[in-house]
Amino acid sequence: MEELSENEGIHSKREFNFLKYLENVVEAETILYTGKVVAVKGLEVESEGPRAVIGEMCSIKLRDGSALLAEVIGLDEKHVKLAPFGETKGIEVGCEVVASGHSLMVPVGKNLLGRIIDASGRPCDEKGELIPDTYYPAVASPPAPNDRVDINRRIVTGVRAIDSLLTVGKGQRLGIFAGSGVGKSTLLSIIARNTNADINVIGLIGERGREVLDFVNRDLGEEGMKRSVLVVATSDEPSICRLRAAQVCTAIAEYFRDQGKDVMLMMDSMTRFAHAQREIGLAAGEPPAQKGYPPSVFDMIPKLLERSGTNKNGTITAFYTVLVDGDDMNEPITDKVRGTLDGHIVLSRRLASAYHYPAIDVLQSISRLSKRVSGAQTRKAVGQLRTWMSAYQDNETMITAGIYQKGNSPSVDIAIDKHQAIEEFLKQEEYEPCPIQETLSKLSELTGIEIPEEEYVENPAAAIPTTAQIVDSAKHSAASNS
Repeated sequence: MEELSENEGIHSKREFNFLKYLENVVEAETILYTGKVVAVKGLEVESEGPRAVIGEMCSIKLRDGSALLAEVIGLDEKHVKLAPFGETKGIEVGCEVVASGHSLMVPVGKNLLGRIIDASGRPCDEKGELIPDTYYPAVASPPAPNDRVDINRRIVTGVRAIDSLLTVGKGQRLGIFAGSGVGKSTLLSIIARNTNADINVIGLIGERGREVLDFVNRDLGEEGMKRSVLVVATSDEPSICRLRAAQVCTAIAEYFRDQGKDVMLMMDSMTRFAHAQREIGLAAGEPPAQKGYPPSVFDMIPKLLERSGTNKNGTITAFYTVLVDGDDMNEPITDKVRGTLDGHIVLSRRLASAYHYPAIDVLQSISRLSKRVSGAQTRKAVGQLRTWMSAYQDNETMITAGIYQKGNSPSVDIAIDKHQAIEEFLKQEEYEPCPIQETLSKLSELTGIEIPEEEYVENPAAAIPTTAQIVDSAKHSAASNS
């Protein structure tokens, strides 16, 4: 009996494992839906068939045997409207169109670190094939409100002006608003190098081709690249590539967040994302609304921005740059993004012209969650510094013209005395790292308000009661006294 059971054990070990083959059979497409190209109109390819849904990926078979990836962006009776992920050169009437049966899926995994990929998730850095751990959908829904964890931990950006006066929490989303050539990309590079986040996910959307390797070699460097993923869609690529690159970038950040990481997501720029959707929407026949933007643009912006933030596993802290057309802070895209995010950082052309870098206009900028992640003494120091800056700005014309007489206002006198020191505090070279301990120490020295070392930690406001707790405590005290 013992010999029989031993033989059975050996036989069971030699049994052939059909499981992996069964999985391949289940996933195999046994029926392909096909159609044929009937027209090419500008950015858009029209085909008769295949049976497909909005957002589905298709392949257009060209005469030379190659295939062009395209996405379904519109349906009109039997006609399917496609946006190709490449040049329309080589497409002719009659080309076969094959539906894939799924939307754009992004390869994700730890092997992405140090890599550069394109809008379809394919590597474009000549470092070999990418072996993913799994796939995430490029277009996904944001986390449910009940799944979002409270933001109560500070993230360090390494930018003195931000870490002191515009403190950012892990999972917060901010916009960097500026005109062209004021320093948006440079500010992002400083954050990417110096942040204490676990992973950087960086999207270069609609940027100049030369800026990609410049950002990798000059700004990030070898050490920064080791914990970063770059998603690139340059300005010469089709609008669907620029649009989907932003969503691919977000999907990668979502994967690392689900792995319990604190992710720093940086996207440059939201304006070019909006321009890409405008081109696609107008080509598909949408009517223009505000300043030529179709309604779909204003629908897609919050859907993209709301995907970052916190969930039960990790955080995505996000910085989105916005190219302000004509330096108009009230133009439609700027206004929509600013109203959706948890704060905004305004870069001033006047400061940049005076060689004040980073050119952050502190008084025009705001971090809505800064008090949640700052200690009590730090808040006092920040309030004092802002008061001096505001007093100087309100009287700057009189001060520089020599009209103001010292002694007229004690608060203005102090603001004048402190002005040069404040300017030096806010200036920072792009190669100059600034740890949070150094930032808060200099803030304390500048304002004369002592900031204890207990506030140097990640969650310095943990012991500070919330407004609701203070009100409830007051009610209980009043009830017990009566």
